[in-house]
Amino acid sequence: MRFVNRLDVLLYGARRLSPRSGAVLKVKGRRSGNITSVPVAVTTYRNAEFLVSMLGPDANWVRNVQAAGGKATLRRRGRETPVLLEEVPAEQRAEVLRRYVAVAPGARPHLGLGPTAPLPEFRRIAPRHPVFRIRERPR
Repeated sequence: MRFVNRLDVLLYGARRLSPRSGAVLKVKGRRSGNITSVPVAVTTYRNAEFLVSMLGPDANWVRNVQAAGGKATLRRRGRETPVLLEEVPAEQRAEVLRRYVAVAPGARPHLGLGPTAPLPEFRRIAPRHPVFRIRERPR
C-alpha cells in the first residue's frame, strides 16, 4: 500500500495528470517532525472544501494534522497552498460524507456506503470518520 500511496502522491501533485478531486496533503509528522505526504480526495460541498478520513480517527495523517494544530499544505495541479484544517463536529458530517463517496469511489468499501445511501446511514457512521474543512492560510 505504501508503494501505491507514493505513486498517488506523484500523480496527485502533478499538473496535468492529477485527478480533479486529487491532492497531496503535506503535514509535519507528530513524532519525527518530518513532512509527510499523503494522497487525498478533496470534496466540495456548499462552496466549501473538505478532507475526509476514510480510515477513521487513527489514520496517521489525521493524528498529524491534529498535532500540528490543523496547519498543513495542499498540493494540487502543481501548486502548493498553505491551509488550516478545521475538524467538523460529527453531527455536521453526514452531507459531506455522502458527497465524499460520490467523488472518491475507492473510499466506499471503507465507509460501507455508496452515494445513494440514505442520509441517516451517513449520520450513523459520521463519528467514525473525521472530516476537516479546508481554509487557506496566509503564507
